[in-house]
Amino acid sequence: MGDDVGKCGVEFGYNDALTGQRGARQVEVDAHGRELRVIQNTPSSPGANIYLTIDWRLQARAEAVLKGKVGALVAMDPQTGKILAMASSPSYDQNMFSRTVSPQYWKELITNKDHPLENRVLKGQYPPGSTFKIVMSVAGLEEGVINQGTSFTCRGAMRLGNHDFRCHASRGHGTAALYRAMTQSCDVYYYNVGLKLGVDRIAKWSRKFGLGAPTGLVLDSEKSGLVPSTEWKKKRFNKPWFEGETPSVSIGQGYNLTTPLQMVRVAGALSNGGIIYVPTVVEKIVNPDGEVAYEFQPKIASRLDASPKSLEIVRNACWGVVYEGTGKAARLWSVDVGGKTGTSQVVSLGKEGKGKNKRKTEDHAWFVSFAPVENSQIAIAVIIEHGGHGGTAAAPVAREVMREFFELKQKDAAKM
Repeated sequence: MGDDVGKCGVEFGYNDALTGQRGARQVEVDAHGRELRVIQNTPSSPGANIYLTIDWRLQARAEAVLKGKVGALVAMDPQTGKILAMASSPSYDQNMFSRTVSPQYWKELITNKDHPLENRVLKGQYPPGSTFKIVMSVAGLEEGVINQGTSFTCRGAMRLGNHDFRCHASRGHGTAALYRAMTQSCDVYYYNVGLKLGVDRIAKWSRKFGLGAPTGLVLDSEKSGLVPSTEWKKKRFNKPWFEGETPSVSIGQGYNLTTPLQMVRVAGALSNGGIIYVPTVVEKIVNPDGEVAYEFQPKIASRLDASPKSLEIVRNACWGVVYEGTGKAARLWSVDVGGKTGTSQVVSLGKEGKGKNKRKTEDHAWFVSFAPVENSQIAIAVIIEHGGHGGTAAAPVAREVMREFFELKQKDAAKM
């Protein structure tokens, strides 16, 4: 009773290390309560000091560029899994919880329609939209259903049965192979790849990229996302998988759900040669006497087992997204950036998508990126809820944080 207990974030995940040990005194007193002698004295000990992998300067920049938006950003070192920045917006004043929280402030937090208490990096589950085309491209190449030169013709839609699956470009993209399909984010190309793969091979590669399961980051509860498959649908709905459901899944829609933390690992695995790291925010834990109780070592969760050639082809296409395609708003001229835009559909616009409700039916905007394209030092995932197009709403946010990262590295190097 009376202990401060971590309820979220690092304070929750590492509460035992932070708490320390309670002290105690056992004394003998007389009938009037006056102390006669000390029988036993156990001194208290403070908790450990926890050093984070977070760069506070990059964190401040991430929070600043998200201000006024509803969404999240996470930046990670793709070579180790260290989290460099993690921001969820809107946020709240954590210092208010270091004392008694007023009923008024608590009510404001829990009734806020934008849910400031939710860490969207860990708990926000969204269809990944066209950022999922990274997974689809690697899967298609590795399963041999396409190669670098395989082309499909996009006339603005693909007919399957009695339904037209439309491309975001109503006039189509013409005949395109993988590089142009990625840079222009051609939906029809990936409808075709998806049908050739089938939902179960899509699910296999989704899981290889770490989707559909918690990443293992030691913080408060993390959502798993969702990877659909024939087995999943049978178990969930007791119905078979229909071929007409595959095209939507192929462009990151349908039943697909991912978190920003999962998507930054997708970008990281593509950039680092196929390694899925367990992410962490803790650099080291130091006991009060100065003893290092824990020091970070990279921990590999799994490997893609994809060929270096396939990963190189897709990385090169991601460079094209930023410098020739839909992600131009993320360009930096001092370093090569690779990335993929995504526009995640919320609902079909109809009567509910007009007037005062229009914002809540606009698409979510995604952008995942890494830089430099070769031997990447940073990977970033950004989601802007109801932001519209990923290239205009999310890519500029990633660019500002990435620019800050490389400027800070340059300044730090100059001081040495």
